[in-house]
Amino acid sequence: MSRPDLPPLSTLRPFEATVRHGSMTAAARQLHVTHGAVSRQVRNLERALGADLFVRGTRELTPTPQARGLAAVVRDALDRIEDAAREIARRPPTGPLTLSCEPTLLMRWLIPRLPDLARTAPDLTLHLSAAGGPVAFERDGIDVAIRRDDFPFPAGTHSARLFAEHVGPVHRPGGVPPDVLLHTATRPGAWADWRARTGQTHPAGSEQTLEHFSLTLQAAVAGVGTAIGPYALVHDDLERGVLVAPYGFVPDGTGYHLLARRPVAGDPRTAALYSWLIAQAAEPAP
Repeated sequence: MSRPDLPPLSTLRPFEATVRHGSMTAAARQLHVTHGAVSRQVRNLERALGADLFVRGTRELTPTPQARGLAAVVRDALDRIEDAAREIARRPPTGPLTLSCEPTLLMRWLIPRLPDLARTAPDLTLHLSAAGGPVAFERDGIDVAIRRDDFPFPAGTHSARLFAEHVGPVHRPGGVPPDVLLHTATRPGAWADWRARTGQTHPAGSEQTLEHFSLTLQAAVAGVGTAIGPYALVHDDLERGVLVAPYGFVPDGTGYHLLARRPVAGDPRTAALYSWLIAQAAEPAP
């Protein structure tokens, strides 16, 4: 049976790669073809659909909203075809799993727990990358990512929730207020959000802003002042008695998720990682 509304299938991979990379040159490099071949296939798809899919500037190629939507559908379809083919061939994904994780969570929560992962899943090898914000799996060469849901996840991304974010003021034991309130440029509203959620205040003699969140927490450990600390990131310091949390912790409405290109259960490596992460996230609640 003919399907007159289906565009030429040969055009879809070059089109999806062009949208994902934002460049025909990069798409051609990935597909091991020429720039001209990619350009022709994209033009063929536009003629078949009767619509322009890109806004072409002098040096820029911007997908239209309709093109982004179509690319997400094509990407999902290609992933499903790959999964089905692997299932038929009974070849599960093998080799290391590349995990991108927000830098402070990576340093203060994930890395200290990796020895347990080695004992729990000895066949799983992780390659770690420190990064935050939007995820581009193929562009960045990653398989999975851990991100906080303070931004929209890309269309077609599979998300599995890990744990909720709880925050509260933390400082070195023996710190006597009023002290220095520590702020971070990456979470500038942290103190204001905590006050709004709790109705409490913390006496302050002065304020200081550090560029990165990890520096703010390290400054609190050093006794410089009081920082708003996410529970997951200060849990180990609280256990060791390096920090105290005089007001406890409250949920801030966000949470951390494991992001992947395909469902977590579709890759045994990702499934093993997720199972371990959930067990780690089940530490006593604040």
